[in-house]
Amino acid sequence: MAKIAILLGSVREGRQGIKAARFIKNKFEERKHEIFLADPLKYKLPLLEKKYAKYEEDKAPEAMKKLSKEFKEADGFIIVTAEYNHGPPAALKNMLDHFAQEYFFKPSAISSYTTGSFGGVRAAIQLRSILAELGMPTIPTMFPVPKIKEAFDEDGNPLDENYNRRIEKFVKEFEWYLEAFANQRKKGTPY
Repeated sequence: MAKIAILLGSVREGRQGIKAARFIKNKFEERKHEIFLADPLKYKLPLLEKKYAKYEEDKAPEAMKKLSKEFKEADGFIIVTAEYNHGPPAALKNMLDHFAQEYFFKPSAISSYTTGSFGGVRAAIQLRSILAELGMPTIPTMFPVPKIKEAFDEDGNPLDENYNRRIEKFVKEFEWYLEAFANQRKKGTPY
C-alpha cells in the first residue's frame, strides 16, 4: 500500500481540523496505508527565510530534516485546511513553502473545513493552484467538512455516520491517483 503524508494547517488554540485529520488518517489506515501526520504544532518551522534545499548539508533545523525525509518517502499528500479570511492558514502555507522537490510528481487531495456551512471550499480552491505549482496536482474530488465542531469527536470518529459514506469517493479516487502516479514515476520523470 501507499505511504501518505497528511498536512494539517492550523495552529490556532481550540483548533478543530485535527479531528478531520484523524478521521481521514483512520480511514486510510483501515485500508492498510502508512500515514504520516505533519502537524505544524509538532514541527514548529520558522517563518520561511530559505527553503530546506538551500541549507548547507546538516545545517537545517531538525524539524525540516524530518519533514523532508517523510515527504520524500510519501507517495502522495492530503492537505487538511481551515479557511481563514477566504484562504488557507499561514501555518499551512509556511509548511508547504519550505519544500519543493519532495512533492514532485505525487498527487495531492484536499479536505477543507470551517465552523460555518461552506466547509472551507474557498481556501481549497486557492490551494489547488498552489499545490499544482509545487508539483503535486490535486485530485478532482475534495472532502469539505462544514460545521466541523459537530462533525467528529477528538479521536476523529464521526458524529454523523454520513461522513463514512461521504469520504468513500475521496478515498477511492485518491488511491487511483496514488497508483497511477507511482506507476509513472517507475518509468521516470521529466526532471
